[in-house]
Amino acid sequence: MYSRDPGGTRYSPLKEIDTGNVSRLTQAWTYNLAPPAAPGGGRGRGGFASAATPIVIGGVMYLPAGSRVLALEADTGKEIWSYQLDKGQASTRGVAFWPGDGQNPPRIIFTTGNNLVALNAKTGKIDPGFGKEGSVDMVVPYSGVPTIYKNVVMVGATVGEVPVGPSGDSRAFDARTGAKMWEFHSVPQPGEPGHETWLNDGWKGRSGVNIWGWYMTVDEERGIVYMPFGAPAANYYGGDRPGANLFGNSTVAVDATTGKYLWHFQTVHHDLWDSDNPPAPSLFDITQNGQKVPVLAQSGKSGWMFILNRITGKPVFGVEERPVPRGDVPGEWYSPTQPFPLKPPALARVSFTKDDMVTAADTTADHAKACQALWDHNGGFTNQGPFTPWNFHKEGDPPRSTIQFPGGTGGVNWGGTAADPQTGYIYVNSHDGALTGWLEAKKPGGNYGRGTDGSDQPYDRASVDGPGPYHGFSATAHDADGKAIGNWPCQKPPWARLIAVNGNTGDIAWQVPLGLVEGLPPGKQNVGASGSAGPSITAGGLVFIGATTDSRFRAFDAMNGKELWVTKLAKTANAQPAIYQGKNGKEYVAIVAGDSVDVFALP
Repeated sequence: MYSRDPGGTRYSPLKEIDTGNVSRLTQAWTYNLAPPAAPGGGRGRGGFASAATPIVIGGVMYLPAGSRVLALEADTGKEIWSYQLDKGQASTRGVAFWPGDGQNPPRIIFTTGNNLVALNAKTGKIDPGFGKEGSVDMVVPYSGVPTIYKNVVMVGATVGEVPVGPSGDSRAFDARTGAKMWEFHSVPQPGEPGHETWLNDGWKGRSGVNIWGWYMTVDEERGIVYMPFGAPAANYYGGDRPGANLFGNSTVAVDATTGKYLWHFQTVHHDLWDSDNPPAPSLFDITQNGQKVPVLAQSGKSGWMFILNRITGKPVFGVEERPVPRGDVPGEWYSPTQPFPLKPPALARVSFTKDDMVTAADTTADHAKACQALWDHNGGFTNQGPFTPWNFHKEGDPPRSTIQFPGGTGGVNWGGTAADPQTGYIYVNSHDGALTGWLEAKKPGGNYGRGTDGSDQPYDRASVDGPGPYHGFSATAHDADGKAIGNWPCQKPPWARLIAVNGNTGDIAWQVPLGLVEGLPPGKQNVGASGSAGPSITAGGLVFIGATTDSRFRAFDAMNGKELWVTKLAKTANAQPAIYQGKNGKEYVAIVAGDSVDVFALP
């Protein structure tokens, strides 16, 4: 499966590759995923990028490749079949496998736009027994990977981030026929649990509360599926949706066969920070007081991790509702408290003061100077700790910007967690990006898009990354000749970390910077530079992860975080690694990097 097993552990029991020999890994094969060029030509490579995690069943690797879905020999990379879509693209995240039954063959099931499509896994041809000639209309698009439990195929909804629009409901379909089995209302309707958390009819037509992340997880023994819902839209203003806004920013447990609601846990009340829970939680067991406890670990863009009993939804180490700052935006509704886990501590920066600015000793004198200019240009940056609300800026007033940590991409994004069922350790990639800006009254005729685009802001975004009221907290550094050498964060490093949490105790076991910033001077480069992908782990005691903007693929010792192996890839590996055994009995490690899948093994 996308995260190897229904519980989303990304834990491989293979141990041929271990801490003692991983340094000998070499590339076994590679396959170019880019679409074929014109007839008679080679494959094109222009602009193609994939974030897919391959799956391997019976020695065959399946994965999407733009407008194609592929089956490859997992030992060699030799193409077995290629399915070409008539139009559109297959999900860039991955495909799912259903093993079939007495009447239906094994199927590869994937999404393309609004459609859920089934192929015969052996031939790569459309399976007409599924839906209407192999396709089911999901009503709304989903760009993730279908989650399969027995004969149930579950999908989220990629509806965008608009306040009013298509619902973000989750849906389930019969893997045999394609018939719809259930639909779960992500925004509770009248009479449903959680409806009371939407005041003043803010639930009507509400969009944005959806599983846009790439997968769900399932407790196979109990038949429970766990759904990680994102925040309501708009991202930074909620005056039109007063209340806590369930099931926004929530892990929701439902019966996998019926969709019946079982329990929920909300990680952010009335989100005003875009603090989604993109990844589904990893499921595993821990030991407390000599007793086995079934748990899940839910991470998200807020930077906190919640370890919950996966049967009841109750926190294992406790959660406190603590008072948080109240903002001054007219008409806004502010939650007086937010949930804080007692353990583990925050996995990302959640506060900021002027003392946290980089200095020349951290990066370079030119970069530190540019960061100070950014500070001055924005009138300084205010932060009151976790859940700092956006301040209101009146037209004509001097600049006064808010800085939010973590920013729009996390914390922890869709890469999520990997969990070792033997040790109870949880592994996560977390980065400390920031977001800055303010809220202001809309001006007549302004182009505000999703409720934010087009607002004015004193910092000249047009010279950085396009129009809009929000920007990150980074500045461009130059060399002695005035040439730009990098755009780097303005808070002190590290800027990204690989973190191991001991799930039995809730403590951080170890953490190390993840990724190099090669434009920095020698001796300062190991400060962390990662995207949103996550790790995979093995019984050989290894953590494999790409994700870094330095285009490396790495292996770490799972018990202490020591880097044991690293290789340079042609492009950034913005995907989770896949570990599998080939038909020849060898263990392989695969990673998709841009327009290729690169596979490694021992010599």
